[in-house]
Amino acid sequence: MPDNRRFLLQRRPDGEPVRDDFELVTEPTPDLAEGQFLIRNHYASLDPAMRGWMDAEGNYMPPIPLGDPVRASTIGVVEESRAEGFEKGQWVMGLHALEDYSLSQAGGFTQPIDPSLVPEVTNYLSIFGAVGMTAYFGFLEVCEPKEGDTVLVTGAAGAVGSLVGQLAKIHGCRAVGIAGGPEKCAKLTDKYGFDAAIDYKGKDEEALTKAIAEAAPNGVDMIFENVGGIILDAGLMNLNLGARVGLCGLISEYNTDPRGARNLWQLIVKRASIRGLLVSDYVERFGEGAAKMGEWAAAGKLVVEEQVDEGLENAYDSFMRLFAGTNQGKMILKIA
Repeated sequence: MPDNRRFLLQRRPDGEPVRDDFELVTEPTPDLAEGQFLIRNHYASLDPAMRGWMDAEGNYMPPIPLGDPVRASTIGVVEESRAEGFEKGQWVMGLHALEDYSLSQAGGFTQPIDPSLVPEVTNYLSIFGAVGMTAYFGFLEVCEPKEGDTVLVTGAAGAVGSLVGQLAKIHGCRAVGIAGGPEKCAKLTDKYGFDAAIDYKGKDEEALTKAIAEAAPNGVDMIFENVGGIILDAGLMNLNLGARVGLCGLISEYNTDPRGARNLWQLIVKRASIRGLLVSDYVERFGEGAAKMGEWAAAGKLVVEEQVDEGLENAYDSFMRLFAGTNQGKMILKIA
C-alpha cells in the first residue's frame, strides 16, 4: 500500500488557527477490510465551517479528534475496492479528510460522480456541491424570495454569496452585496451582476448602516447572512416590514468570542423573521438543485469562480485565505 500524507489537527485553535495547531505527517495506508474502498483524493473543499469542527464543543457535527486529519469534503478516484458498487478508477465525492488517501465504505455518504457531466470535475465542490446547494436552497427555501425584493448579501464575493446574488437577479430581485475592498466590489457588479456593492472596509456600524440605506433606498426585504458582527447589525437596521433573514454563516466571529447581534430588536419592530440554514437538511433534494443550477449555468445566467491552490503542504495557507478574504471564489485544494 502507498504511504499516506495526512494534515492532522494536533491542538485546538485558540482564536485564529496557527501553523502549530496542525502537522503534516506521512503514515502507512491501512489495509482494506471487507466492504471498504480506498480513495485517492484529488481535490478538497476548504470551507469556513471547518473552523468550527476544530473546537472541542460539537455543533451540527462532532469535533475533529486531536491527532486525526482535518475533515473536508473531497473528490477523488477509487484506488482499490472490496465494496460492492465501487470499482477501481471510479470518481467519487464525500466527506473525508485532508489526506492523500481516505478509507470509505459502502452505505456511507460517499457517492459516485461523473466528471463528463460537468465542465470541470472541481465543479462538484462548488456549484454542484455543498456551496451551490447552500445558495440554491438557502435562497429559495429559507429566504423565500418574491419578485421585486431587495436582497442584501453579506460576504457577497465569496463562493456562496456570489451565487446568491446571481440567483436573486434570476428571480427578479434587486441584489446588493457587501464585500471587502474595491476589487471585490467591482467584481460584484461587473462579473456577478449585482445592482450595487458596498465596501465594508474602514466602516463602523453607523457608516455601514448608512451605506446600506443609500444602496437600498426602499429598504431590505431579505438578508442572506454569511458574516455576522457589525455587518449583520447594520443590515438589521434597514429591514422592511415582514423581511426575512437567512442565517448561513458568521465568519467574522469564528476566530473570536461571539459578539452576538445587538439589533435583533428590529425583528420585533419590523415583524421580521430570522432562520438558520444547514445544507445537510436538503441532501435528498441535491439532484433537484444541481439540475436547476446546471440549467442556469448552461444558459449563461450563473458565473462560477474557483480558486484552486496546489499541494497538501499548503493546506494551512490556503485555509487561512478564507479568513483573510484573499480567496477568489470557491477555495479548493488540489491534493493530487
